[in-house]
Amino acid sequence: MSPDALVLHIVGASALILVAAHAAGWLARRLGQPYIVGQLTAGIALGPSLLGSVAPGTHDALFPQGISPALTGFAQISLVVFLVSVGYELDLRILGDRARSAVAVAVAAFVVPMVVGAGCALLFREQLRHLGMDRDLSPAEVVFAGVALSITAVPVLTAIVRENGLARTVPGVVAVSAAGLLDVLGWTVLAGTLLNSGAGDQTLAWQWRALLAVGFIVLMPLVARPLLRRLLWRTAMEPSLRMALLLGFALGSAWVTHYLGLHVIFGALLAGAVLPREADGTLDPDLVRPLHDVSSLLLPFFFVVSGQSVALNSMNATGWTALLVVTVLAVVTKVGPSTAAARLSGLERDDARTVGVLMSTRGLTELIALNAGYQAHLLSEQLYTVLVFMALATTLLTQPLLHLAGRLSRPGRTQDDDAPDPTHPNPTQTPLPGA
Repeated sequence: MSPDALVLHIVGASALILVAAHAAGWLARRLGQPYIVGQLTAGIALGPSLLGSVAPGTHDALFPQGISPALTGFAQISLVVFLVSVGYELDLRILGDRARSAVAVAVAAFVVPMVVGAGCALLFREQLRHLGMDRDLSPAEVVFAGVALSITAVPVLTAIVRENGLARTVPGVVAVSAAGLLDVLGWTVLAGTLLNSGAGDQTLAWQWRALLAVGFIVLMPLVARPLLRRLLWRTAMEPSLRMALLLGFALGSAWVTHYLGLHVIFGALLAGAVLPREADGTLDPDLVRPLHDVSSLLLPFFFVVSGQSVALNSMNATGWTALLVVTVLAVVTKVGPSTAAARLSGLERDDARTVGVLMSTRGLTELIALNAGYQAHLLSEQLYTVLVFMALATTLLTQPLLHLAGRLSRPGRTQDDDAPDPTHPNPTQTPLPGA
């Protein structure tokens, strides 16, 4: 393919990806589902499983093999921008006086799925072999099976909490706080799994890469944060230049972690976490707004690249059975332990049930983890397909399960006062006793 033809294909494919993904996201929101559900569905529809099966000639014309590296590059850049904003907004101070409940829920929602996922990988090795996995699973593959069940998507969960008027309620605050803590646990275990999987620079043993990674993580807040505060926050720098330098810093951090076998996602998260906040600890709106705008614009490339690896035509009876079993396990191991932990930590029954349902949301964060595992060869194509559909199914089930829990049919109780939540269609809320 000539350079001119390559550029032409990239421009045309990019136009189709952006329009189709955002249109599908808009439609999903109109149907009461998270925006990313529509985007992921569009990504799968544009992949080889659907468009490639229905109209293979059209698929090959729209997405020739030659443009795959360019689309993958756009997808990785979109992930970096998105995860910088996630790291920047992660603030565990939100725990407040609900710290005990949030910690209990986070631990339960992480440990139980981890144990069940890893245990099932060991118990059902023969079935996994029919899904393309090796009979003798490596320790990294076993641990990753647990990680795949334990993920909770903070961005999607936050959107669901906000859109359902739960932002200022006890279950909303506990669920978001617990998901933030769980994110820290999940990314840490995933980092260790990828380090031990042989990804990254193969000239270094994983022990050396782990040592370098720890040194990099320690140096970032000690060196990078003061430099960023002095360079970008205390000098009169125009917003566009500041944003360019910040994104360059994030991409450089992502390059380092990818070189060490930790995938670009960890460098992006770390870069966001060390970005200085305002003097009073609040987020800089001039930084958050453009990060959101750029990431929301580019994320469809990630969904399409993820959808390109989904192989529906490889789903046999074992695959569909595995999808059903994994989805049930994914919901039960989140809702049950989270509800029990919330109840035992002092929440009322309805609030505890709502927390349990919310913790089952996976969405984009699950896809990012699955994509990292697939690139590290910890998942076969068939098992990757099963887990992608599990992520989609559990996200789709969150809203119906919330209705089933009865939470949306009555006003919520506020976390700290009786101030109404402006996002709630009926902002009459009853404060907690003593609030």
